[in-house]
Amino acid sequence: MRHLVSGSKLGKQPAHRRAVLRNLVTNLVLHERISTTIRRAKATKPIAERMITLGKRDTLHARRQAAAFLQTPEATKKLFAQLAPRFADRNGGYTRIVHIGFRLGDGAELAVLEFIGSEMKVKAKKEKKARETQMDDMPKVPVPEKDIKP
Repeated sequence: MRHLVSGSKLGKQPAHRRAVLRNLVTNLVLHERISTTIRRAKATKPIAERMITLGKRDTLHARRQAAAFLQTPEATKKLFAQLAPRFADRNGGYTRIVHIGFRLGDGAELAVLEFIGSEMKVKAKKEKKARETQMDDMPKVPVPEKDIKP
């Protein structure tokens, strides 16, 4: 039985696991969308949601806790200035995991971990220029008129 057993060890030592999760959460806060394996996404999701909850408190203690976990000051600023106000009226469920297929190298199942409200924006397609043939690029050689027979 798996009573009181939670979280995934990700096949890493505790210090390495903590470093991987800190990197993932910091990048998620900065970019609002990351692509990783399913296991890592599921391990990162509760920590990312805890960071948003800290941002919603917006106290000095919460700022220090978030700054101690996130690795860059830019991530801490963005968490408190942009992300926390966006989720002010929401009680949890700030992130989503979308399965995107399998990695070619080892077949690991990949997923996108993203914040709700940061949906993918479709870019307008650029029109392709008409390709010029190689004949158009060649220099034109004048043909002498005396060789042409009527």
